[in-house]
Amino acid sequence: MTADRQKPGGVGLCRGTAFAFAFALAVVAAFASGGQAEAATLDEVRARGHVICGISEGTPGFASVTGEGTWAGLDVGFCSAVATAALGRRDAVKFRVVSAANRYQALTAGEVDLLPRANSRTLSRDTENGVRFVDTLFHDGQGFLVKRGYAVASVLELSGTTVCVLTGTSAEQGLETFFQSRKMRYQVITAEKWVDAVKAYADGACTVLTGDITVLAAERSRFINPAEHVIMPELISKEMLGPIVRQGDEQWFSIVRWTLAALISAEELGIASQNIDSLRTSPNVDIRRFVGLEADLGQAMGLSRDWSYQVVHQVGNYGELFERNIGLRSPLGLERGVNNLWTRGGLLSAGPLR
Repeated sequence: MTADRQKPGGVGLCRGTAFAFAFALAVVAAFASGGQAEAATLDEVRARGHVICGISEGTPGFASVTGEGTWAGLDVGFCSAVATAALGRRDAVKFRVVSAANRYQALTAGEVDLLPRANSRTLSRDTENGVRFVDTLFHDGQGFLVKRGYAVASVLELSGTTVCVLTGTSAEQGLETFFQSRKMRYQVITAEKWVDAVKAYADGACTVLTGDITVLAAERSRFINPAEHVIMPELISKEMLGPIVRQGDEQWFSIVRWTLAALISAEELGIASQNIDSLRTSPNVDIRRFVGLEADLGQAMGLSRDWSYQVVHQVGNYGELFERNIGLRSPLGLERGVNNLWTRGGLLSAGPLR
């Protein structure tokens, strides 16, 4: 009787123990597989020896092929910075052209490791495409291009003007909202194709051409005399463009995020490619931490101790990348504007490297 009563209890205990053991194994396996998933992109990048960056072809100042057959631009520079952080070499990167129709698919399928500046960040894009927006590399937005002789200093002085715009776009909607909400008069001249809108502006059919400032700057650079055309300082919309990675890889997300932060933080600290070696003896603890002397900031991401030093040493800081590719001395001739540091009246900021 005692044996009979103990038998069911004993079996129950064994089953309970087995269930608990199986559950524990499942939890361990889940954590293990999660860790593997998080390390997948960095492991693949290191196994192949280079980062694959998905870029849009033919965007002057951001990603275009030079006469020497090499890629150049702000997007290209950022990808080189990520390659430097992950592999220690700025040239350890290859570029794959992606289109607006297939860029998210190329990223989620593992054909590319990141998109440096593919789309502006929105809730739906960040939650419905299997991707994650990292941060803002470039603040874009709708602006206005006018001929230098047109005596206005602000978009608020454009009442009564004629504006060329591409029909059926957010730019047309933004134009209407901006002028009507301020009770400003305007005449709109629409075009079915962007090239036609540009031609109408160049021929004098309208006084102002509107669109994203990156597009306006690219078109201005193609004019016979670019200096005769001015991009007005204000934006009437915001487009936060920045790196995009696959969902589910927190390690790679962190690497891309903090590479961008390192570029911005370096400029804030006065660290540039030309002076970073001399600053290794600085008593400033933030600078010493940045160059890897005070702390190992790369260990948690699987990077080398001096990864941020190498990024700036080989690629430069954010300001250097901006001026080299799209700044006033470049063919695009863009002012820093909202893409200046927050300490200089812009929107650019990053979390501290500590």
